[in-house]
This record gives sequence, structure tokens and C-alpha cells, in this order.
Amino acid sequence: MNHWLVKSEPSTYSWEKLVKDKKATWDGVRNYAARNNLRTMKKGDLCFFYHSNDGLAIVGIAKVVREAFQDPTTTDIAWSAVEIAPVKALKNPVTLSSIKSDKQLSAMQIIRLSRLSVSAVTPEEFDRVLDLSATKM
Repeated sequence: MNHWLVKSEPSTYSWEKLVKDKKATWDGVRNYAARNNLRTMKKGDLCFFYHSNDGLAIVGIAKVVREAFQDPTTTDIAWSAVEIAPVKALKNPVTLSSIKSDKQLSAMQIIRLSRLSVSAVTPEEFDRVLDLSATKM
């Protein structure tokens, strides 16, 4: 199983909205590296849900429920989407400042590739964020 981080501005699409909707199509990605990450996602992979711009924190865990398909927001076959569903909220959100100050997370893509809306997370990073959030899986 792989792990990922997906970003959304809470004013555009929040964790609370995903929980209410029960699943969502993760579409509209227009960065090739992020698109390639979407295409690598497999059903059952876990994703941290990160609130960008307002909040700046990982707030929940989602899972991939449908692997990559043609992005429905465009007819351009270059772009893909996946479907995700909520798994659980983090007990304590993990802020970007906490991630940046944690030595075990210093290489995390959210820091190194901050504009990437879909990024890979190593198993060690995933476990460390869970520890920081006091969340059990």
C-alpha cells in the first residue's frame, strides 16, 4: 500500500465536506507530477487530507476508492482523477509548522515541493504524522 497527501483549500473543498459527501472525485489537477501521482494511486491506498491556505494542517485520512480515470472536468485526455472516501479525522490536526520543525518529516514532499497538490508520503512519514496527531489506525 502506498500513502499520499492531497491538498485542498477548505473554502473550495473541506474535510468536513468530504465526510458529508462520503466520497469525492479528486479532479481539476493540472500539474504533471501531481497527475502522475494520481495515476499511481491504487484502490485502498491511504491519503492524508491537508487544508491548504486556510488552516495549513493535515486534518484527516481518506482512502482511494476508485483508481485513475479521465478527469471529468476536461476533455483533454492528459488529465486524470481518482475517487477518495473519508476514513477518519485526525485526533489532533498536524500543522505545516509542526511538519517543518520535525526532523523525521524534514524530507516530506509537502515541504520540498510545496506547490504539488498530490504528493507521495513514505510509510515512515505516515506513521510519524499519526504519532504527532495522537491518531490510531
